[in-house]
Amino acid sequence: MGKLAVRALRAVLTVVLAGTVLVQALMVWALATDPESGSLPLTPLRVITILGMVSGQVALVSVWRLVTMVRRGTVFSHAAFRYVDAVIGAIVAASLLWFAVTALNAPGQRADPGVTVIMGGVGLAILGVALIVLVLRMLLVQAVARDVEAAQMQAELDEVI
Repeated sequence: MGKLAVRALRAVLTVVLAGTVLVQALMVWALATDPESGSLPLTPLRVITILGMVSGQVALVSVWRLVTMVRRGTVFSHAAFRYVDAVIGAIVAASLLWFAVTALNAPGQRADPGVTVIMGGVGLAILGVALIVLVLRMLLVQAVARDVEAAQMQAELDEVI
């Protein structure tokens, strides 16, 4: 991975992380100062937004750590699994939070249930991303196993020579 790509990715991650922190701060401020009014239950939506930002932040930090490992050439190790698992967990949590938003929004969509169906489809798509990352994790498991096997063969060869 080139230096330019790493710097660009880190810049994007930094901006997105700062944005999520800003949204969280605004939601906490809104929870504390703005009374609930209207037909939508704002307090649960604000709490879900805060938790959604946390799941995004977990994924961002984990991707940052994985990029660091790629840059150092240590990504093919067992240490990478915890970061990949954290990304998978964050995506699953985001999907569950989206399903909660869908459930909160559903009563207001009785006249047009298609919106609720579409929102449910978006939640399934988010779960699909988690499954894709899980498949990539399985590929990482295979790569780590091959790397360990190659290191063992190299050690045996070094003994023979």
